[in-house]
Amino acid sequence: MNDLSKHIIHASSTLRDALGILDIQGLIANVLFVVDDAGILRGSLTDGDIRRSFLKGLAITSSVQEAMKRDCHYLTKGATANKKEMDLCKSLGIIFLPVVDDEKKILYILNLKNYKSFIALDAVLMAGGKGKRLYPLTESIPKPLLKIGDRPILEHNIDRLKNFGIENVFISINYLGEQVVEHFGDGTRKGISISYIKENKPLGTVGSIKLAEKDFTQDTILIMNSDLLTNIDFAEFYDTFISSGADMAVAATSYHVDIPYAVLEVEENNIIQSLKEKPRYTYYSNAGIYLVKKSVLSFIPGDKTFDSTDLMEKLIKEGKKLITYPILGYWLDIGKLEDYKKAQEDIKHIDL
Repeated sequence: MNDLSKHIIHASSTLRDALGILDIQGLIANVLFVVDDAGILRGSLTDGDIRRSFLKGLAITSSVQEAMKRDCHYLTKGATANKKEMDLCKSLGIIFLPVVDDEKKILYILNLKNYKSFIALDAVLMAGGKGKRLYPLTESIPKPLLKIGDRPILEHNIDRLKNFGIENVFISINYLGEQVVEHFGDGTRKGISISYIKENKPLGTVGSIKLAEKDFTQDTILIMNSDLLTNIDFAEFYDTFISSGADMAVAATSYHVDIPYAVLEVEENNIIQSLKEKPRYTYYSNAGIYLVKKSVLSFIPGDKTFDSTDLMEKLIKEGKKLITYPILGYWLDIGKLEDYKKAQEDIKHIDL
């Protein structure tokens, strides 16, 4: 997001005014968005547009409205722009993209260089656990604040969410939660909004989300354990979820089991049906990352311990649609000391 004053010009301004602002911007932006008295987006203007207007006979005192592009690109708040759409904008030389409300009033401006995609969802990071398996490291520091490389685990995840345009983040805290609040504050330093869900008692892996049910602004909620290190493609995960029409999507990691011997498939009465030579079996496990419709939160009881597996079982029982999404990239659950040591090495080689 950017300072609007650096990118916006009033429709009554002249081309001289526009050139003055663009000159100050230099090569950083090189585009202005034209608004009327109500702040409604009317068009865009670049130095190229101005040069072409001079060739057509406009004077430097002419109004910017006479030179602007009226059909400029913009994104409506709550809409999603996937990687393909973002790449298309960049291929057209569009680096800055205004985000507008339903009346086309500019809310903020995106620098597309800073985003991989722009996803319309709220995110909840679960950071309330004690991390007992990581003692003594977590005796005085909450696990989400343990550093992997130069940043805490939780900060890696927040930065990755931001890269996908997820700007409304909730952090569920309990054990030593005040340290998390002190470190991240309200998210201003990160250019996003961070709110906190404070448990008075342990509520399981999704139970605390009920406390923030009225605060979510989007129809889709991303829920994620904060002690994960992963480069999951959130945009692809989201697109898969939306296109499936599911009520909940569960990200999954694969585990391969190689049998070093030939396996006999046997029917009743010990009759051999077939033979598989050194087969590999693949199993999928819950990766601790979920997408749910906001309506699904009604199935989470209030003020009661409730885990993600409880929610899945409840939804299956109610006939709701659940899907899995296989993580094809890097994923590590930092639950034990060995995992923490592995993460310290892996972070040197993976692109988050």
